[in-house]
This record gives sequence, C-alpha cells and structure tokens, in this order.
Amino acid sequence: MTRKRYLATACLGAILLLAGFAAFLPQSHPDALPNAFNPADLAWMLSASGLVLLMTPGLAFFYGGMVSKRNVISTMLQSFIALGVISVLWYVVGFSLAFGDSIGGVIGNPLTFFMFNNVGTAPHPRLAPNLPLVLYAAFQLKFAIITPALISGAFAERIRFWGYLLFMCLFSLLIYCPLAHWTWHPDGFLFKWGVLDFAGGTVVHISAGFAALAGALALGRRHSHLEGHTHVPPNVPFILIGTGLLWFGWFGFNAGSALAANATAVQAFFTTHMASAAAMLTWMMIEAVRGQRPSAAGAAIGAVVGLVAITPAAGYVSYGPALFIGVVSAAISAGAVDLKNRTTLDDTLDVFPCHGVGGIAGMILTAVFAKDGGLVPTGSWTLLLHHLGALAFISVYTFGGSYLLYKVTNVLIPIRVNATHEADGLDLSQHGETVLPAPQELESAKELRFVVRAS
Repeated sequence: MTRKRYLATACLGAILLLAGFAAFLPQSHPDALPNAFNPADLAWMLSASGLVLLMTPGLAFFYGGMVSKRNVISTMLQSFIALGVISVLWYVVGFSLAFGDSIGGVIGNPLTFFMFNNVGTAPHPRLAPNLPLVLYAAFQLKFAIITPALISGAFAERIRFWGYLLFMCLFSLLIYCPLAHWTWHPDGFLFKWGVLDFAGGTVVHISAGFAALAGALALGRRHSHLEGHTHVPPNVPFILIGTGLLWFGWFGFNAGSALAANATAVQAFFTTHMASAAAMLTWMMIEAVRGQRPSAAGAAIGAVVGLVAITPAAGYVSYGPALFIGVVSAAISAGAVDLKNRTTLDDTLDVFPCHGVGGIAGMILTAVFAKDGGLVPTGSWTLLLHHLGALAFISVYTFGGSYLLYKVTNVLIPIRVNATHEADGLDLSQHGETVLPAPQELESAKELRFVVRAS
C-alpha cells in the first residue's frame, strides 16, 4: 500500500470515528424561548450566511479563470474543499478557539463549544444576543472557510493536494482562530485595544495575504516562472463570473456583519458597493495611463480589491470615504502588483498585492475615516496609532507563523509537486481529471477531420 493510500485510510478512519463520536456524545443544545428574536434579523442573517458561503464558489471561478488550462480543476477544488474541511474543524474545535471563553484575551477555551456543545438556538449574551448562537456560529464559519481558499491563489499550479489540506487545517487552528479571537471576541486583546475590523479586513484578508506571501516564498517559483513565460489569463469569462459572485456575496460578508437587519447593515451595504465600483474604474484608468488597453480581467481585479479594502471599514465610514478608500486601495494594489512583477516573487495570482496590501490599506484608512475615533472626523491620532501597532504585530505573526507551518507541513507531507507533475498539470497529476480533451478524444478528432477533408 502506498503512502497516499495509508494517509487516505487514516483520514477516512478519523472521519468515521468522529461521526460515531458526534452521534452518541451527550451534548446540550439550549433552545430559545418562543418569540425570542426579531424575524427580520433571522431572515437577514440566514440570507447573509448564504451569501458569504456563495463567495467561496465565486472565488473558485475567479481563480480558476486565471490559471493555465492544465490547472483549472485543481485550483477550483482548492477553494471548494475548504467548504468541507473547515466546516468539520469549526464544528469540533474551531468555533471554541475563536469564540470560546477567553484565556487571557489570546485564545478561546477549546472546551467551551467543543463539538458544538452548548450551541443551540438560544442566544449568547455577549457574542450575539439578538441571534441564535448556532446561526452566529454558522455565519462566522463562512469567514473561516474562505480565508484558506484565498491563500491558495499564491501557490497555485505547484502544490500537492494532501499537503494543502494539512496546511489548511494548521492555518485555520493556529493562525485564523487566534486572530479572530483577538479581534472579534469581546475579551480579545485587540478588541479591547479598540482595533476596528467590521467584517474581516484584518482577520481574513491581511492574514490570507501574509500567509500567501509566506507560501510563495516557501514553495518557490514555478518552472514556467523561472523560464520567464508571461502568464495571460486563459478564461476571462470565468474571472468575470467569479467577480460577480464575489461582489454579490460580499454584501452578506459586510452588511451581514451588522448581525441584524438594521441601519448599520444598510450603510455597510452601500459603502461596500461604492468602494468596489470606484476601485474597478480606478484600476481600468491606471491600465490606460500605462498605455495598456482596459482589460476585463483588470476591471474584475480592481473590483475585488475595492471589496477587500472596504471590508474593515464598511459599517464605520460614510459614503464619500468609502469611495475614497476604493480609489486609493486600487491605486496602491496596482502599484504593488507592478512592483511584484519586477521581482522574482512567484505569487501566482497576486494574492499578497491584492488581498494583503488591499487589506492593509483598508485597515489604515478605517482608522483615518471611522466616524467614532477616526483621525479625520475627530482629530484624534489614538485609533490610527492603535491600528498601526496592531498591523505590525499581526503582520509578523501571520507571516512568520504561516512560513513555519509550511515548513512543518513539508516535513509531514511533501508540499511541492515534482517537475513532471507540474509539467503535466495538477488536474491530471493530483486528481486524474482534466478540462482538456483526453488523448484518445484528440486522436478521434484528428481522424474525423481527415475523413471530412478526404470526402
């Protein structure tokens, strides 16, 4: 039996044991009292959770349209598989680590909600008093799912599937969950420090950006990159479909973070749209200024950068600042992409220049324009200084921690595919599937063309 089959057998056994344990473990799932909630809040948060979930398939199309035809399936699957892996981790211990009873403001007690014990339709007085706790947990799960999926764009076309799964688990438990606890739990030390992150600019995008940068460095460059081949996105319609799904889902991402059907949700909805629209136009204008023709792929990337940058600020700023954030973030990220292209860094799909740098711009500009405590509305530097301090700490933790996790993963499971598999493409070498015609189909097509010409 090969090592892969041993690993697969062990994983299957673990899932079967977990399923049996979950089915028969005595647990408490407190029920809410009748009429405990506003039906509008429940309807909106159920919808918002679905919208955020839609973002992960959207990301799959967005990334899938950018890679070579030999790597489309593997790249898309790296997003889709997070729906399964992170959901199970979140149920077992992830939610506890992120939102369980705080241990020193650093991490949640893993036993607080272990296997969703004490999670039911009853509300939690501190986390979400106007929602069933299970709905709050489900909403937060969708953020945890998309974060490792975002990272995958940096090492697309060269990572082993099993190594990616292991890294995803380690990142979620050791990077994402602590960061979510620091930032969003009422006892988290960044939360107490006053750091504002309305919907995940810090927790999701900055962490994914620095993990992507670490991954690009840890895995090294693709052979095509070493040979200086220019990469042109082969499937722009996929990119546009993915962007549309991301933009649509992002309304749940940001407006849903109000955790109610209220005025803050409405504000976050519109600021999200304005920032993305402004960023899309800015990116296209930058292309034109550089002497390039405005591209559909560029417009799509600009729109996503605007969504990234407004995420930490969506519920804290007004409409004019949202437009400004979109314009500035697009300009900064476009410059970061150009700078990256002048180096040897092989961040395949520009995750760090777009999500990392876009998230950093959004985090800083949130402290500049936030209605409560922002530099421009109040003249106070306190919030901005706190954000800069938090940014420095988070950057070091997420980059250094992620780089270490790549090395640990590589010791346990080789994380980089060999040269032959990279040349064949990950669709075929990792999954035995391909979007290209099979060899026998190509031969049949050649024979058919010959017959048609002869006749």
